[in-house]
Amino acid sequence: MANVSSSNGLENRPKLRFPGFDEPWKATAFGDIVHEFSNRTKVEDEDVLLSAAIEGMFLNTELFGHQRGASNKGYKKIKYGTMVLSTQNLHLGNANVNQRFEHGMVSPAYKTYDISGCSIDLIAQWIKSDAAKRFFYNATTVGASVCRRNVEWDTLYEQSLFLPSLPEQEKIANLLTLLSNRIEKQRQLIIALKKYKRGLLFREFAPFVHDASDIEYEGKIHDFFSLSSGSTPSSTNKAFYSGSIRWVSSGELKPKYLYETNQHISSEAASMCNLREYPANTLLIAMYGLEAAGVRGTASILGVPSTISQACMAIQQTGEIDVEYLYYWYIYNGQWIGIRIAQGTKQQNLSTDTLGNLKINAPSLSKQKEVCKLLSHIDNRIEKENQKLDLLTSIKRGLLHQLFM
Repeated sequence: MANVSSSNGLENRPKLRFPGFDEPWKATAFGDIVHEFSNRTKVEDEDVLLSAAIEGMFLNTELFGHQRGASNKGYKKIKYGTMVLSTQNLHLGNANVNQRFEHGMVSPAYKTYDISGCSIDLIAQWIKSDAAKRFFYNATTVGASVCRRNVEWDTLYEQSLFLPSLPEQEKIANLLTLLSNRIEKQRQLIIALKKYKRGLLFREFAPFVHDASDIEYEGKIHDFFSLSSGSTPSSTNKAFYSGSIRWVSSGELKPKYLYETNQHISSEAASMCNLREYPANTLLIAMYGLEAAGVRGTASILGVPSTISQACMAIQQTGEIDVEYLYYWYIYNGQWIGIRIAQGTKQQNLSTDTLGNLKINAPSLSKQKEVCKLLSHIDNRIEKENQKLDLLTSIKRGLLHQLFM
């Protein structure tokens, strides 16, 4: 593809073109390419139940884990290539062309359309672009609340969508579909790696899996580690938070090693507030709000010395169980700890005494190192594959921006 200038009155040309195509894209009313239909189910469970989300089309059970609603009689039947628009969240980008399922049914709250007169594959790619989000947003008005917008359907159908000739549509669609398929394979690879990691964690840390002959160390966590909580500077003076000493809040915890922090404090602040600086290889876990999404099982190992907030628990190795082994043990058990062990009426909190009194067993130190090495290798592989996914997604986003005005 080649860059094309949009000057000289060629505003209807995209910034990228395939060689051999130079004519302006033609304005086509959205209502001329979509045709609403409503083919309803007549019996219960007539087809597989689907749901449309901003991220795409899904099985209802994938999004919600259960069959929603008491009845699905009278739901709308769709097929491959059907456009599905949300009447409530269209302004947020909940618009899809079904290219995942051969057929299915969706809630009657959705609007369903056949597409004609253009490449369905191209519209499926366009509908996930920033240009499409603006297109749909421009056909909405303020609703009953600040987070709701009403769709002006006549306005939507009258809006113009700029499309090239059918041969160019097919070329663009083929390129973007190829890239989309590559992105999906990358996602599936990451899912497979995470599933493999979960299997390794289960095999090593599930309490009923271990053979007794493999266990060399057994006791409570405080038998092998010292546990303490951090503290927070009491002053709101900004000068306290400007210095060279790292200060970690619980919200900064991330897998697996933590080398840099968003906040630093002065040595005077650390001294005045009796803040303790913990050495590298200290395990940090969140103590408060464990019921919140993304907090259960949140832990980091300090890669550099840092002070920590009172919402963090610091765990340092004093016995024969390696701190990295404990990190993976907590990653596996963190959700169970957050649900069953943490205390609190309004939010689930974890204390050093509660965690320290939990039982733990482990194999020999050499076996612990082998387990951690394998899990660390999987973590590194997942991180690299995520970086590839981010790059591919960025490339596609850039192409969509260049192609659709």
